[in-house]
Amino acid sequence: MTGFAPLDPATATGQAADLLADVQKSLGTTPNLAKVMANSPALLKGYLALSGALADGALPVAVREQLAIATAEHNGCEYCLSAHTFLGATVAEVDADELELARDAKSSDPHAQALLDLSDVVARSHGRVDDGTLRAARDAGATDAEIGEVVGHLALNTLTNYFAIMAGIATDWPLVEPRRWV
Repeated sequence: MTGFAPLDPATATGQAADLLADVQKSLGTTPNLAKVMANSPALLKGYLALSGALADGALPVAVREQLAIATAEHNGCEYCLSAHTFLGATVAEVDADELELARDAKSSDPHAQALLDLSDVVARSHGRVDDGTLRAARDAGATDAEIGEVVGHLALNTLTNYFAIMAGIATDWPLVEPRRWV
């Protein structure tokens, strides 16, 4: 890690200690991302709040993981690509072919594909989405709730991607290297 030391949950104090304990309790582990984010309890608290809110949203966990993989590949974030490939396989039970397709913002499922297309356009156009893209998402069955959450997940994933890249966070997941940044 360059420039940002992870906080040790055993010796952290105050709000950082409380947040890291919450992460450990909810995940059964404390990933390096949380340990490094804990240097700013406000950042970690914000990340956990948005992540928790979106987890209760309309998008299924498999699609959320596919979106995270597509964003991590787009941004060249080894840490998040590794984490979400692992979580996509183990938690969301997405098959290996779909995980690989997600790296290119692709899916064999038309509904998931429409959401990945939308996320890709939002990321590449900085939010300037044309009516045709929105119509295509809706024609594939995407609801307004799902469309809104795609933007929320893109923001959440971009936050973690940029932070992990900038902080040089060591990957504590099975390594998956981004293709376009190697």
